[in-house]
Parts: sequence; C-alpha cells; structure tokens
Amino acid sequence: MRKIKKQKIYLLALLLPFIIFVIGFEIGPLVAMINNSFFADDGIHRTINQYLTIFNSKFYMEGIKNSLMIAIFSSVVAVIIGLIAAHSFTKFSKNTQNRLLMLSNVTSNFEGIPLSFSYIILLGTNGLFTLLFHKMGFDVLGNFNLYSWTGLILVYVYFQIPLAIMLIYPSFQGIKQQWKEASALLGGSKLSFWIRIGIPVLLPSIVGTFSILFASAMGAYGTAYALVGSNYNLMSLQIASLVTSDVTLQPQLGSALGVLLASTMVAAMWFNERMMRRIRRDLR
Repeated sequence: MRKIKKQKIYLLALLLPFIIFVIGFEIGPLVAMINNSFFADDGIHRTINQYLTIFNSKFYMEGIKNSLMIAIFSSVVAVIIGLIAAHSFTKFSKNTQNRLLMLSNVTSNFEGIPLSFSYIILLGTNGLFTLLFHKMGFDVLGNFNLYSWTGLILVYVYFQIPLAIMLIYPSFQGIKQQWKEASALLGGSKLSFWIRIGIPVLLPSIVGTFSILFASAMGAYGTAYALVGSNYNLMSLQIASLVTSDVTLQPQLGSALGVLLASTMVAAMWFNERMMRRIRRDLR
C-alpha cells in the first residue's frame, strides 16, 4: 500500500507542471474573462448590462449570426469533402497513404494571415489568376469577390478540409473488408453497404469532426482579419476590436462577447458528446 501511495504521489508530482500550465494559461484567463464581463465600462460596478447590450444590439447579433452561418456552412462542406478524400486515401498503398496524410498534416497548419495573404496574391483584385484569366479573355471568376462572404467561405473550407481528413481517416480503418464481402454475398450493392453499414459506423467520427471544425471556424480570427479586416461583421473581429482598439476600447463588453463565444463552443462539444453516446448506443 505504501508503494502504491508513493507511486501516486510521484505521478502527481510529474503532472504538476502540466496542471500549473493549464491553470495559468487556460482556466485563469477564462475565469478572468467571465469575471470581467460582469463589470460596467468603468470597471468598478458589477452589472449584466454588457450582455443586455449585446442582445439588444443588431450589430452584435448580426456578428453572432454571421459567425454561426460561416462556421456551420464551412464545416459541413469540409466534412463532406474530407469524407470523400479520406475514403480515396484508403485505395492507395500504405506508403502513398502515409505521404498523403503527411501532406494533409502540413496543410492543416497553414491558416491565419499567411493563408489569407496567399489567397490575396492568387485571387485578389490584382491577383495572379485574376489578371491571368482577364488577359486570356476567360471570365472564369465572373463576379467573384474574395473580400466577401464567398471568399471567406472559400478560405475557411480550405484550411478545414485537411483537418477533416486527418480526423475522419482513422475511422475508415475500422471498416473491415469482410463486411463488404458479406454484404455482397447477401446481394447488397456498394451503395446499400455504405448506407446500412459504412455510414452508421463512421457517423460518430463524422459528428465529432463537425463539432471540432465548427469550434475552429467560430474562433478563427487571423484569417478573417487579414482577408476582410473590419469590412465584414464577425464575432471574433468584434471581440478583437473591443479589446485592442484605441477608438472602441471596451474590454468588459469584449469579455462578454468572449463568454458567449466560449459558451457556443462548449455547447457544440456537449451536443457532440450527446450525439456520439446516442449513436454508439443505437449501434449496439
């Protein structure tokens, strides 16, 4: 018993730096943000007026709506494309799969300001492809505007697809070849196999991937800021403007928006957990 207690104490001592890190850089700022959101603009009197200001303002509610729409739409598109791409990966040899996964891993980290700058160079008003197609007489891009809703969706989907592939791909390893053979012997087509067996098995991974992509898109700041600046109303841009701006500096209101943003992400994770439990129960 003493040895077991000593081992537990030793393990806790090893975890101590990680615990301090989590408290200092995760829990501490979160508690400070929640506490700050219940102060008035003077930073002295406690109030819930910051939240009332948000819910009574069309400007802030529009930012929340825009962020939700972009996060949901881009996540759905990325999951669909990632699902198809991950399935395609399984058709290659192991060496090729490893190379494709390595490429996806590298690409998934290419986001923020570098990604937006790359799109501006290629598809901006004076971008490489924009000018090239114009000189060639091809109106391929038409009325496409990179600095709009469509441009934001395109950039968001780009950095979400590799992450979706990385998260969904391992689930395909759980689909056994024997299942496909058994389905074929019983007269089932490839389509019926995926509808009745494949998709239900992959569903927990799909739902979990969607929730992670949704949270990632909701919290994305650098990509949107570099691409549209303050020309498009997004929740993350509102928070940054309220916390860092010299003109509209209202850190208490920014903290309240941050709490709502964090609550949205927590709700997405909670929904994901409930859905995955229900799916796993139904599969049993």
